[in-house]
Amino acid sequence: MSSLDKMWVSFAGIAFLIISMGLIYLSRYKLKNGIIKFIFALVAYILLILGFFIMVFTVFSGPTGGA
Repeated sequence: MSSLDKMWVSFAGIAFLIISMGLIYLSRYKLKNGIIKFIFALVAYILLILGFFIMVFTVFSGPTGGA
């Protein structure tokens, strides 16, 4: 994977973490309907886990060594 591809993958991981933060906030403090709260929280935690694994991959895959 090239350095540019790793950059875009890491941006996607950061976006997943930011979106999950917003969805968790909405599900806990703004929404009143229980089913919608559950759906928002479920999506948020899935994105949180995906963002975590993307960041772990990005950090531990190391530099690409390209010029």
